[in-house]
Amino acid sequence: MSRPEDLRPEGRPDVHTVSGRRLGVSDPQQEGPVDLRLVPPALATWAAAALAVGAPGRWTAVGTVVCLVAGLVLLGVSRASADRARCARPAGEGDARDGGEITVRKRRRLHATAAAAALLCAATGATAAGLHSAYLRQEPVHGLAQRFAQVEAEVTVTSDARQTRTQVRGDHSTPVALLLDAEITRLTAPDGAVSRLRVPVLVIVSPDHSAAQWQRLLPSTRLRLSGRLSPPLHSGERNAAVLRPDGDGPPRVIGPPTLVQRTAGGLRAGLRTATEGLEPDARALLPGLVVGDTSRVTPELHDVFQAADLTHLMAVSGANLAILLVLLIGPPGTALRVERRGLAPRLGLSLRITALLGGGLTLAFVLVCRPEPSVLRAAVCGLITLLAIGTGRRRSLIPALAAAVLLLVLYDPWLARSYGFVLSVLATGALLTVAPLWSAALRRRRVLPRLAEALGAAAAAQAVCAPVVVVLASRVSLVAIPCNLLAEFAVAPATVLGFAALALAPVAIPVAQLLARIAGWPAGWIASVARTGAALPGAEVDWPDGWQGALLLAALTALAVLSARRIARHPWVCSAAALLLVLAVLRPVPLTRVLTGWPPPDWVFAMCDVGQGDAMVLAAGAGDGVVVDTGPDPRLADRCLHDLGVTRVPLLLLTHFHADHVRGLTGVLRGRAVGAIQTTSLDEPPDQAAFVRRTAAAARVPVMRAAPGERRRIGPLDWRVLWPVGGVTAVPEPEEPNDASVTLFVRSGGLTLLLLGDLEPPAQQGLLRQYPALPRVDVLKVAHHGSAHQDPALLRSAHPRLALVSVGKDNPYGHPAARTVEELRAEGAVVLRTDLDGAIAVTGSGPGLRAVGRS
Repeated sequence: MSRPEDLRPEGRPDVHTVSGRRLGVSDPQQEGPVDLRLVPPALATWAAAALAVGAPGRWTAVGTVVCLVAGLVLLGVSRASADRARCARPAGEGDARDGGEITVRKRRRLHATAAAAALLCAATGATAAGLHSAYLRQEPVHGLAQRFAQVEAEVTVTSDARQTRTQVRGDHSTPVALLLDAEITRLTAPDGAVSRLRVPVLVIVSPDHSAAQWQRLLPSTRLRLSGRLSPPLHSGERNAAVLRPDGDGPPRVIGPPTLVQRTAGGLRAGLRTATEGLEPDARALLPGLVVGDTSRVTPELHDVFQAADLTHLMAVSGANLAILLVLLIGPPGTALRVERRGLAPRLGLSLRITALLGGGLTLAFVLVCRPEPSVLRAAVCGLITLLAIGTGRRRSLIPALAAAVLLLVLYDPWLARSYGFVLSVLATGALLTVAPLWSAALRRRRVLPRLAEALGAAAAAQAVCAPVVVVLASRVSLVAIPCNLLAEFAVAPATVLGFAALALAPVAIPVAQLLARIAGWPAGWIASVARTGAALPGAEVDWPDGWQGALLLAALTALAVLSARRIARHPWVCSAAALLLVLAVLRPVPLTRVLTGWPPPDWVFAMCDVGQGDAMVLAAGAGDGVVVDTGPDPRLADRCLHDLGVTRVPLLLLTHFHADHVRGLTGVLRGRAVGAIQTTSLDEPPDQAAFVRRTAAAARVPVMRAAPGERRRIGPLDWRVLWPVGGVTAVPEPEEPNDASVTLFVRSGGLTLLLLGDLEPPAQQGLLRQYPALPRVDVLKVAHHGSAHQDPALLRSAHPRLALVSVGKDNPYGHPAARTVEELRAEGAVVLRTDLDGAIAVTGSGPGLRAVGRS
């Protein structure tokens, strides 16, 4: 009978080219069964660390002792059973039945030993997490933070500065802050006591004109800060406290960064310089893709990538390191063969030199790209694989992944709760286990091999990671798989060319700029795929948040996978399912109108449901709409305009600059031609006014002021600006944003509307004094979300037939006020509210006037 090695292709050796050892499973001819022995210990360590991080010390101690005792007992039982088995039967005795029983006993002993190993690893993970948590609770930082004490501290920066995203809270947005991780090395308490220690803290800075100086700080820079300590923002964080420096001035540097960090920072700065001349999307994306520098990524671009489920391409990840290592050594499965691939054999490098070079490249990658969870996971996996390649030992990626998880969690237990680490490990595990099976199934159905491999990988990663993403985003992307397929082939050239530009920037910036320009093409393609996918109406669907939503999605995914084989036998069922998915993504307006009855085909005015904010649309012709305010959420504004069939916006009017009226601007601009943006005359709040002008400039849309008394006509629409009155009368200029709301009197056919923005009673009274003969209207957009601050005389003068209130469900302001609703109904108005009726469309006029709510 032929032995396996006799079946090798002629001329292929079965020994390592350096060490002389027999080839391991890295050779395709010697692939054995998947080695899962390290998986249970790694999972046990991970789970124990995740539970123990931030838990009370006594509970961690109890859990550690229980796991330790149980593991030792199981290990002792297994050893005793093995000793009895050796003594119970002399060698050579027994029959086949006894041999079967011995095999069963041996399997039980192995299972007991595996369980003991998992329990002992769990005890180790809990111990590591408990020790790290106790380290954070050391005095005096913990006690001073609990008292919100004012301190002076010397700190060492341990991360790059990162910028928070603004969040809309009522009519304003939260200010942008900079976050830095740091270690306190010297602390002076309020009583003058000085302590030397090393405790991690989170530094939160609210800079004004000094933001650029804070953002240029490199890790290892030493600062002296005076500020207030406070407890961590969330329990179980890796920081012992939060330090908020006093004032908004520049940082006080008392020690420069190390040479290594200056070198890494210089490389990152060189890449930014090389990419300065690229198109905006490529200019923002390429530094993030190559080295994790996301400082140029705008919130709008981040939202686009999130909708397409491509956020893993916005920042550096373990995949980038894998690309560089494959470029160097070729695919790991061929690294030990004579027909080696990659640059190393072409340069005449031996396997050991190649492994050492790969290790150095990995460490440099971590240093330049920063130790993010995905980068650390890939680095440890890569180092383990390089070690196996360099020594000719058995190489298998699943044990390498398990070993990486175990080592990293023991080194940094907070990784056990890091969503980035979870997603990285899950995606890698899916690519190693699930993707090959699904790709093989597709090839059996005559799908092209390369397409089957790419589709299997994208589908496996999405199926495994989507439940975790739901916890973070409360949404499910329906375009994730096609977008990842289309973007994936551009990642490798963008990464390789980007790193070449990074390396050459310090010595040959013109060459680096040329390489960056070439790399900008695939980077721009990735951004185009993301924008196209995000612009589709059904790109993402809302999903229940939290772990309940995650479990629901995981269950549905498992059900779909289990029924896929049965469904695949029926081509018509597959075609119908694909057609339904396409319709769900495209959401054609005629189909939506048939299914929901909204909007009515002859709608004249619509109030979008955008939560606690305002967004309205006046029909201006086929596909055209004049938009008044955008609400706080771009996604909701975009969805409403799509459902209305609006593809062109001749004019976008922003009544005033409060966040709940302007922050949805990017949603209106997304995929639509906008002729101009018109605003009020008061640039308050200044940060929101700056946001509007910055966003409009990026979209090349002109911005103009609404002139007092201005009259405009677009299609069937005819309107006049009633307020603010400016210098045409003795009425003083408004000083508050609400009172500066642009107020419109609109006619469309036989329909009249009064849109009041957020006018408060003083401005409402001024409006009545300016227009004492204000005509009655058919539709009134109630001011300020129906708050109690209304002028009864204005409501009586308008005497509307329909009163529409744009308001968020369960809002904390009590909008709309019961008194306001009663006064409107007393005037004979039918009151509709977006929190109860959903988006509202008005159609008809005169006796045929009616309003249709979507809910």
